Amino acid sequence: METLGNLAFGLGVALGWQNLLYCFIGCFLGTLVGVLPGIGPVATVAMLLPFTFGLGPAPALIMLAGIYYGAQYGGSTTAILVNIPGESSSVVTTLDGYQMARRGRAGPALGIAAIGSFVAGCVATLVIAYLVKVTIGLRPTEEVERQGLDINEHGEEGYAS
Repeated sequence: METLGNLAFGLGVALGWQNLLYCFIGCFLGTLVGVLPGIGPVATVAMLLPFTFGLGPAPALIMLAGIYYGAQYGGSTTAILVNIPGESSSVVTTLDGYQMARRGRAGPALGIAAIGSFVAGCVATLVIAYLVKVTIGLRPTEEVERQGLDINEHGEEGYAS
């Protein structure tokens, strides 16, 4: 239950009006740059990183996440409308999305891409939160810790031979 409490606290921080504004600005800028073919989300975040230098930690991370997701959606926009994937993850979108756009259904294709991205992002966040809780419980054995730190049986540090 502590994990859900932490997620609720983070959601409360993220849903502040200022943070929502930074998220919207990040999504908008990320989509503008992500529409350019060949510029993926990582390059977009790298180019727009200076916009976050004057912000606090939470708004900066929220804006960077918005930039990343906006750029990801921008890549699917070019894949649907122009049949040119913006990055490698949008290649499959060209198969069905462009065909829908040719038949006059570009709006529903873009909507499906946006809703699918949102749902997948939400599910991935919950799965990652669960996996973090599971992996925190995994600890190396005492023998592995001694070998990794190069400590002998008497507790003295030595050099690996």
